[in-house]
Amino acid sequence: MGSTPTLRAAAVQLNATDDVAANLRAADEHVRAAAADGATLIVLPEKWAVLGTRDHLHAGAQTLEGEIVGWARATARELGIDLVAGSFSERVDGQDKLSNTSLHVGPDGELKAAYRKIHMFDVTVDGKEYRESDAEQAGDEIVTSVTAGGVKLGLSICYDVRFPELYRVLAVHGARVIVVPAAFTLATTRDHWEVLIRARAIEQQAFVIAANQIGPHPGNMRSGGRSMIVDPWGLVLATMPDRVGHITADLDLAAQERIRAELPSLANARLVERPEVSA
Repeated sequence: MGSTPTLRAAAVQLNATDDVAANLRAADEHVRAAAADGATLIVLPEKWAVLGTRDHLHAGAQTLEGEIVGWARATARELGIDLVAGSFSERVDGQDKLSNTSLHVGPDGELKAAYRKIHMFDVTVDGKEYRESDAEQAGDEIVTSVTAGGVKLGLSICYDVRFPELYRVLAVHGARVIVVPAAFTLATTRDHWEVLIRARAIEQQAFVIAANQIGPHPGNMRSGGRSMIVDPWGLVLATMPDRVGHITADLDLAAQERIRAELPSLANARLVERPEVSA
């Protein structure tokens, strides 16, 4: 399929706060550690650059020309990696609300893709109400990208993982690796996280790299960690302990081709349309 037979990937687990400078330093430390472990595709969690209340998000929000994206581009270029810069709060010209935006930056430092989270987290979990749509504008484009080695990526963010139709569209449009940067709550991490991540991997016969936040955040929020990398058979290749750090795994793309050939559930699907996808 025009790509390398294996790909070493990493998921970085962070404990982000409302301090953008401190969050940038933490991301830089752990991305470099993952690269030193040989990872050439590294995924940061959701809202790694600032996480907190609505006011915190607005105070820390930046445009695509700001310091946050500048760091991601410079670091990917310096380390020679494909970097999925989790998601960050993006200011968009002409838009009152923020966007929750995930970026894929190539090893040349160029922005390869931007995905704005489609599904807003408007729920009540463990007695706490979340109204993401109060501060953020839902995206309307499904996005894929391609690594420097020719591996097609599907982009998603956190709450998206509860909507399998999104992942089927990504797979139908060629995604072999799907990324899920997240800030999953403690309660939903403990009860739903692994089941959802493994289900999306099995359904789409894709590798899933799920990078979660860990620990308390401003605004009385707490994330559950347990970042993981799952293969197309649904096997967990790596799971992060309950601390800040990173995990790596070698993605066997040849084995993925065999799985898709021998159990061709994607090819056998009969009820899938092909909506437009940004790539």
